[in-house]
Amino acid sequence: MAPRNLLNLENVDKSFGRRPILDHVSLGIEEGERIGVVGRNGGGKSTLLKMMAGSEPPDSGRVTQTNDVSIGILTQAALVDPDISIRQFVLGDRDQHDWASQSESREVLNALLGSFDNAVLDRTMGDLSGGERRRVELAQLLLQDLDLLILDEPTNHLDVEAVAWCAAYLKAKRNLALIVVTHDRWFLDEVSDRTWELVDGKVESYDGGYSAYVLAKAERARQASAEDARRNNLIRKELAWLRRGAPARTTKPKFRVDAANQLISAEPPPRDNVELLAFAGARLGKTVFEAEEVGLSFGQRVIFDGVTWNVGPGDRIGIVGINGAGKTTLIRLLLGEEQPSSGDVVTGVTVKPAYLSQHIEELNPNWRVLEAVEHVAQRVEIGKGRELSASQLCERLGFGPDRQWTPVGDLSGGERRRLQLTRLLMEGPNVLILDEPTNDFDVETLAALEDLLDSFVGTILVVSHDRYFLERVCDTFVGLLGDGKVRDLPKGVDEYLALRHAGATGGGVAGQSDVTGTPADGSAKDLRALKKEVARLERTIAKLDAQETKLHAEMAEHAADHVKVTELNTALAEVIVSKDEAEHAWIVAAEELG
Repeated sequence: MAPRNLLNLENVDKSFGRRPILDHVSLGIEEGERIGVVGRNGGGKSTLLKMMAGSEPPDSGRVTQTNDVSIGILTQAALVDPDISIRQFVLGDRDQHDWASQSESREVLNALLGSFDNAVLDRTMGDLSGGERRRVELAQLLLQDLDLLILDEPTNHLDVEAVAWCAAYLKAKRNLALIVVTHDRWFLDEVSDRTWELVDGKVESYDGGYSAYVLAKAERARQASAEDARRNNLIRKELAWLRRGAPARTTKPKFRVDAANQLISAEPPPRDNVELLAFAGARLGKTVFEAEEVGLSFGQRVIFDGVTWNVGPGDRIGIVGINGAGKTTLIRLLLGEEQPSSGDVVTGVTVKPAYLSQHIEELNPNWRVLEAVEHVAQRVEIGKGRELSASQLCERLGFGPDRQWTPVGDLSGGERRRLQLTRLLMEGPNVLILDEPTNDFDVETLAALEDLLDSFVGTILVVSHDRYFLERVCDTFVGLLGDGKVRDLPKGVDEYLALRHAGATGGGVAGQSDVTGTPADGSAKDLRALKKEVARLERTIAKLDAQETKLHAEMAEHAADHVKVTELNTALAEVIVSKDEAEHAWIVAAEELG
């Protein structure tokens, strides 16, 4: 049976002012399709999504939906009643025993909100931070029965673990059609079967996720280059024929189309780690940061406990961890912005750090972009005897020649963050510390930044939830799991996720605290017993559900036999009472579990 068509765009045009955003675009979406949308910021990705959802009309053309199709959209600027509670927004009028007895509801609420107890669900939307509200909006959509889910930057404000969970959850819903715009390329690879690229008002379609799209685009570019070469060769032959008269027949030049993996097989690695280390060693010396038995507490809360960690010249380290584990605090300790409660942090004498924080630096709004960069320096060395001018660096990070003359006050939040990074790089640091550097960057700018960092000869520390960026830029990883330690992760992000999963299921690591903060003593036994009780009650509720369904079927079958129906009705009432008691016990146990 062919998949059902859900939505079509036919010759759609959309412009803002004189600039066309969509130019005669025709697209179709079928049941179960998974589509990632990429393109430059401002290229029309969000406009395309809104048009599909029906919240943005086209200037011309048609957007049609199949009858009874249900569509949900996560936008970047949703209007929500600030007085409504999380419970009302996400769960509506559903009874607690209804949603709480469903494992899917509990899973979504736990993964995105951290809990489903009353303290969380009774908070109002107006009391939430931007990141918290984003998670609530995503939870509300995932718990709906939809045919098409449209997501605009769903991974913003999600940590690595939540992004991995969200990808796995969406992959399991195979009948759900999905369209997603995100700068998180790992997420695109995980959930997408097709990629749409918006370029100059057109939509180019590619099979596969982000990685397949990059390879296919490179192959298309190679074929186009070969086509241009052939065309130029024909022109030269025509000119020669005009000069000399008709020449002898010539054979058509052969053209071999290589597979995408053959296309890149001869490419060198993005960076020579040995060479970079030699440069970094010369500029930095042997010591960058050394933490020795470092402890840090805020009141009764222990952030770090006896941490010993060495960061050397040329290291490229990715830092991952649960929210609140102290990732940003760790950076502040290394930079001397936070003093340890115990132990010492030693900084190398030649260290010249640059720190891209999550807070955007306020600049003179009347400055032009290029002027703001040139206030730092006119030129910067990038290693191996090479240097870039301020204008060249601006262009590498997405500020074209025209955009360089834009007033700072007219820049978007993402562009201001790019400008902040550009100014930091112009300082010529030998240690680069990036705290969530990918926020609000499009995939093209991220690729340009990664290419620039490939030639950076110093030490790089990166805190990010963008797994693709982390694995592309960093060589080693450390994890903060909430136990006061900085743990080496030889297997990278996969090892971190495995440790988190082991902690969440009561496994833990020998000699370490549980990642939830429960010490490995008698209280951990209580926690395991509570988890077993919750699992037992879930099995009981499932059995009672099956019995209730069976009794209803039997009552329908014996509807003409009043004696039999009375017996079945009595049995049904007993099952319902037992089910209510089990559900109540489950809710109490689940709330104790947190």
